Amino acid sequence: MKIDVKIKLTRGAQAPEYATDGSAAVDIRAALEGGEVIINPGERAMIPTGIAISTGRDDVVAIMAGRSGLGAKHGITLANSIGVIDSDYRGEICVGLMNNSDEDYVIQPKDRIAQMAIMPVMAADYVL
Repeated sequence: MKIDVKIKLTRGAQAPEYATDGSAAVDIRAALEGGEVIINPGERAMIPTGIAISTGRDDVVAIMAGRSGLGAKHGITLANSIGVIDSDYRGEICVGLMNNSDEDYVIQPKDRIAQMAIMPVMAADYVL
């Protein structure tokens, strides 16, 4: 199943792309205008992506997930484990990263920092 996702790019960002035909999520890249960002051990950083999205639908959500290579090899994970981009959010998507290692980690402009998937949503009625 495919849907159109309108995007607005700022900060020199490039449009998200699927790496392969079998990819479930698109790579999200750092849109750093001022150069690299160093995340010290145990610290967090908000990394701008230069991307804002709109599906025009309220039955889908964008889910931001960590990149397995960053977590397994370098201890870099999403600060909140998973990011939820609600269907009515129109601002720039930023990614909170956490350095769980004992070494500094450097994020360079255009580095792949997360993955984003569009998923269906089911609303619930909570009944007592």
